[in-house]
Amino acid sequence: MSGFGRCSLAVIIPIISAMGIQCVPVPTAVLSTHTGGFTDFVFRDMTDFIDPCREHYHKLGVAFNAIYSGFLACEAQVESCLDFFRAFPDAKRIVDPVMGDDGERYQTYTPELVEQMKELVKCADIITPNLTEASMLLGEGFPDKLPEKTARSWLERLCKLSKSAVITGILLDTGEHANLCLDGTTGEYTRISWEPLPASYPGTGDVFASVMTGKLIFGASLPDAVKAATDFSHHAVEITMHNDQPNRNGVEFERILSDLIK
Repeated sequence: MSGFGRCSLAVIIPIISAMGIQCVPVPTAVLSTHTGGFTDFVFRDMTDFIDPCREHYHKLGVAFNAIYSGFLACEAQVESCLDFFRAFPDAKRIVDPVMGDDGERYQTYTPELVEQMKELVKCADIITPNLTEASMLLGEGFPDKLPEKTARSWLERLCKLSKSAVITGILLDTGEHANLCLDGTTGEYTRISWEPLPASYPGTGDVFASVMTGKLIFGASLPDAVKAATDFSHHAVEITMHNDQPNRNGVEFERILSDLIK
């Protein structure tokens, strides 16, 4: 949970709630701001909260439609996520392997945690890495551009780790910007193109994965869920571009939450 800067649970909770789904947050860390563009942020590790929280929900007999993991603060939290998956086997398992962006690993992510993340994605039904995170999971160098054939091969390799995969933020060698997804169950491959905008904001990955998760819970196919998430994220960036605020403040998704309300 980052207090200022519009990312992580500060984005996830209102988006999933607006879609008519009860969001049950389990914070892995609490930060005064996100780590992209801010310095001297306050960070509190919540590892000792996660397991007792899971045990409490299990005792209550709570059932979940999905378990969606994002930012993890340390290697021990990977095992805690796996324990959540084991405790609620009927829940769809969605892993957003939040590790880096623009070819760089986030400040709080150690090489050891990256290796642990590779173990977590093996238990996922769907993973949603951006291009940086996909390259980290596959042990590839970060490419500025990818031929679509190569990008699809990356998806196929990711689907050998998890059941299905989405790679966001790809610049193809044709100059086209796209999010690509592969349903590992049906084999359906989908390219969803989007027009680039002259702005970039933190938290858009959280916006994307939250909308996608909500759509999947309501029974949408993976391609349809990815399309809806792509459109909403793009719209959020579009309406934020001219607000004269620092980009580190994130996208003003609050202004279009009504688009998600049924």
